[in-house]
Amino acid sequence: MTSQQQPLTVHVKYGDVEYTFSGSLEEVWHALNRFFAEHAPTFQIARTLVLNVDLQRLVEDCRGLIGFADNAPHLLVPKEKLTDNETLALHLLAVHLGFRLGILKTDVLSREELQAKLGKNPKITSTRLGELVKAGIAEKTSEGGYRMTSFGLVQMQREWLPKIKAKLGL
Repeated sequence: MTSQQQPLTVHVKYGDVEYTFSGSLEEVWHALNRFFAEHAPTFQIARTLVLNVDLQRLVEDCRGLIGFADNAPHLLVPKEKLTDNETLALHLLAVHLGFRLGILKTDVLSREELQAKLGKNPKITSTRLGELVKAGIAEKTSEGGYRMTSFGLVQMQREWLPKIKAKLGL
């Protein structure tokens, strides 16, 4: 635990069992997972159905595809080698990662920002964003911006990133 991180304390009571966990966020998270696995079998059963993304693994999976410079996300591969949907999804993923890593202040990009990153006209950009939303990869925010969904993160990690990397020979 670095000197910048504050310790986290969580107190849990389930039936007659009571525990208090303290430590780093990761230590407490793992302790809580062990607690629920041992003391609440229904949580363990439900956990098999919940889609989760390991942030550290996702960052590793994005190595060579996404990078950050000057507090901004960048694609490290030529967009000409990607489909429009792959380009848009990678940009949304990059913003999500930047936000989760504390590099960026938001995980949302506007349609205009995405259009500029794609380099296509507004109609094509809107059509491709609509396809990503319909597929559940992205969602449109109430302010009109776009962000990656939790389902989209799982799909990116399981299917899209391996295909993109294979296509690019990474």
